[in-house]
Amino acid sequence: MADIVVLDANALLMPFQFKINLDLELQRLFGCPDVVVPSSVLGELANAVDRNAKAALSLARKYRVIETDLRGDHAVLEMADRFGAAVVTNDKELIARVRERGLRVVRLRSSRHLELTGGPIP
Repeated sequence: MADIVVLDANALLMPFQFKINLDLELQRLFGCPDVVVPSSVLGELANAVDRNAKAALSLARKYRVIETDLRGDHAVLEMADRFGAAVVTNDKELIARVRERGLRVVRLRSSRHLELTGGPIP
């Protein structure tokens, strides 16, 4: 079974803010992960004023979008809990909440690559 990785809005903006290839970085860390995006993240990006949000929204649609009534971090955490998934984000508060649950975090390091931390040893 493939690793499941949940992206938040912050993760979807990384390729446009830091010029990293999100797919290649996730493949480097996980092989061939199942990348999911909570439906509420699409709404966040659609309403964002960040100049990169439109491109991030387009990127989000290439992954598996899972419907949820929850918003923001709550949706990301619920999916991470449900699937035992790693969460890709640079949001410090969300990182702390993911780590409290004993789940893995993927975050940007040195503005050049992603790093996997935390969670149980596979």
